[in-house]
Amino acid sequence: MKAVIGGLARLVVRRPLAVLISMLVATGILGYFSGQVVLTDGNEGFAPNAEELVASEQIIALFGDESSSSVLQVLVSAEDGDVVDLDGLAVIDRVTAILEQSELAPLLQSRPGEPPVISFMLPIRQAIAMGQIDPPTSDAELKAAYSAILPSLPPEAAAVAGQLLSGDRNLERPSASKGLVLVFLSAPRFDDSTSTPAFDPATEYEDFVDVEAAVADQIRAADLPDGYTAEPFSFELIFASGDEFEAEVGRLFAMAAGIIVLILLFVYWVRPRGNDSRWAGIRRTTADMLLTMAAIFMAITWMQGIGVLFGPQYLGWIDDFGPMNQIVPILLIGLGVDYAIHLTTRYREEVGGGVEVSESMQRAIHTVGIALVLATITTAVGFLTNLVSPVPALRDFGILSAVGIIASFLIMMSFVAAFRVLLDRRAERAGRVPTESLGATKERALPRLMGKTAVLAEKAAVPVVVVALLLGVAGAFGVTKLSTEFSVTDFVPRPNPLLETFDTLTTDFAGGFGETTDVLVSDGDVGSPEIHNALAQSLANLHGRPNVVMYGEFAAAESTISLIAALADPLSPRFDPAFAAIAEGAGFAPDGTVSPTADVGALYGALFAAAPREASRLIHRADGGYDALLVSITTQAGEPAAAALAADMREAFAPITDLGVRAVPTSDYIIANVVVQSMSDSQLSSLVIAVIAAALLLVVNFWVESRRPFLGIITIAPVALVMLWAFGLFPVFGLAFGPVTATVSALAIGIGVPYMIHITHRYQEDRIRCATPEEAVRSTTTNTGGALAGSAFTTVAGFGILMTASLVPFQQLGLVTAYTILLALVGAVLVLPSMLVLWDRWHRKRGHAAIDERAVREAMDL
Repeated sequence: MKAVIGGLARLVVRRPLAVLISMLVATGILGYFSGQVVLTDGNEGFAPNAEELVASEQIIALFGDESSSSVLQVLVSAEDGDVVDLDGLAVIDRVTAILEQSELAPLLQSRPGEPPVISFMLPIRQAIAMGQIDPPTSDAELKAAYSAILPSLPPEAAAVAGQLLSGDRNLERPSASKGLVLVFLSAPRFDDSTSTPAFDPATEYEDFVDVEAAVADQIRAADLPDGYTAEPFSFELIFASGDEFEAEVGRLFAMAAGIIVLILLFVYWVRPRGNDSRWAGIRRTTADMLLTMAAIFMAITWMQGIGVLFGPQYLGWIDDFGPMNQIVPILLIGLGVDYAIHLTTRYREEVGGGVEVSESMQRAIHTVGIALVLATITTAVGFLTNLVSPVPALRDFGILSAVGIIASFLIMMSFVAAFRVLLDRRAERAGRVPTESLGATKERALPRLMGKTAVLAEKAAVPVVVVALLLGVAGAFGVTKLSTEFSVTDFVPRPNPLLETFDTLTTDFAGGFGETTDVLVSDGDVGSPEIHNALAQSLANLHGRPNVVMYGEFAAAESTISLIAALADPLSPRFDPAFAAIAEGAGFAPDGTVSPTADVGALYGALFAAAPREASRLIHRADGGYDALLVSITTQAGEPAAAALAADMREAFAPITDLGVRAVPTSDYIIANVVVQSMSDSQLSSLVIAVIAAALLLVVNFWVESRRPFLGIITIAPVALVMLWAFGLFPVFGLAFGPVTATVSALAIGIGVPYMIHITHRYQEDRIRCATPEEAVRSTTTNTGGALAGSAFTTVAGFGILMTASLVPFQQLGLVTAYTILLALVGAVLVLPSMLVLWDRWHRKRGHAAIDERAVREAMDL
């Protein structure tokens, strides 16, 4: 390590121009690759490599980019608290008319026994259509008809009608404050060769979402009766906000950069002293700020360029630049600035002591550089502990963060140092280096304030350590109270009216009817009568299952059996006589089964001929046979009951799995539950690996560097406490453990360890110069503590800006990171100095020298 730092110092001092040119060339090359970054949005990167995710990916590969159907839900609300009246019926008619006259009309999809648009007024509308009642002329007449019709409906149909009214419904005197309109749509696939003429096959799904959004706007803007609103909602609409996400990240980045510029001007401010001019101080302050920011932007360019090389188009080591990876530039603004502050502060200290420019930079790189190398390694290790995470987005985040931190170190120690040497050599020759002003840096408010904290280490070291340990125990107790959460809507910008509608659907309609759970039947000959009949039995098993929506006697499920029934039933609007004859020949029965000797392959072939679009979404053909079936079931489990729903689905589809064929239930909610469970299972192992790896690294370093391996344990101990404090505060702030907040362990290692390293390294150096540990710790907290405080405040500002984000995970990350950094600062300037003083006193009581002066001088070239 010493040889590497020494070589870098000599290179910067002797060949500064060559270093600058090399760094700029490297930045240009990586900048070319950086321009190839493709930003993505969505939650796919948070899904671990579990069976449910594999099934979801197979569904996309076999049946298209999107599921075969979509439900547009329209939430109808009335100010007077009752939608079961004539005005409510008029709203339904208006919404239906808009849909039937829109570009979505060709995609309206009928369900067995149900029209494509159903609503809370369906009993009234069906009774009118069948001539059972005349159109009501008053609210009282409508309510009386509703009450009379409801008992005559089959129990399941009556239950559905009730579910389309909000939870405050009163069915005895029909009333409810809200009602639902369900619009069943056939969602296009990207590669659908039988595309609806309204859409371009190349961009069909995107066009579908655009049209759906336009129709949703028409419904919102419709002329409705006074006091009524109609709010459309679908998951396609809520996730079609990639541009908003990118704009949000850009805004946060710009704000973080702006705030850090202001703080750097404060931290770097040089107050004129003696013969130094005011303009010299302003130039120095501005130049150091600009150098730091230029280096940060170069580091971001390096990170993105290397990220592209690591991406799927080249090495394939990371997946993409998803939501988590898009905040790495903000992280680098906050963390990368630390290197510049420590290097600049030490360099100014040397120049202010009268040392010439080249020697000052060489000393600064030698002393601070060793600590920074170790800090860089431990920071990278902290982030790379995410490699053991089962969540791909966290693994990618760890890799890119480590790459960015290493790039920041290289650029700060070479580009910034070389540029400063060139500038100051010129000023030195002209006699314009503000030596006296730079020498007064330690007299500024921040270093003096940090220096005063040394009194605790001097006079109350034992109480400080005891209090820190007690707080650690309290934090450990708080860790046991952590909840683990992850929502599929986490990365949807807020405020968003669609999210408000979604919340209403969740609270008033048990999650609404837009949730679809897919079951992939594969890994076998699915074109056999045994599999077909097992599927029929599995669908029958769904009857009465919690969170499965029922339509009459049947589950609200789209499958080969429902499609066959729709085409073979003479009462169905889609009745196909030719196909019905083939189905009859196969022995197709009302319960969906076929005869044991039926040629199911021929039946499926006829299905493709009669309804190619729907069949291609439900059956996959391969090598003249059929190797996969898709069943799409309307469910209402939401996030809380996703695990129970998955278990119920597996039980219901046991007739298929008993035949040796896979039947895997999957949905966004089920995958989210797997994410939560996987993170929870891996949380402790990641944390232990991070601490052990950092501790071993520090022990080896201090053993090689100063013959004091126990200094590694002393240095890592406050970091462990910081992690316990940080996690322990989760319940206090109402935070849950999730994919984003899970990074707190990496942040505690990545930020806390460098802070401790700087303090320990400087203490060793100061202990050689000072007669007592108290004097040494005072010098350490004044000089290095002041630099740490400056870097901590800039980092807090950089991450703190995330708390203004419209995305909840970013808000949480900003809060967690901000207070974790402050806790790391507390650990570095209060707890660690106290532990170092106690360690020093322990050695002196036994007649030993706490510091091996010869080893430290040799390691740091003092």
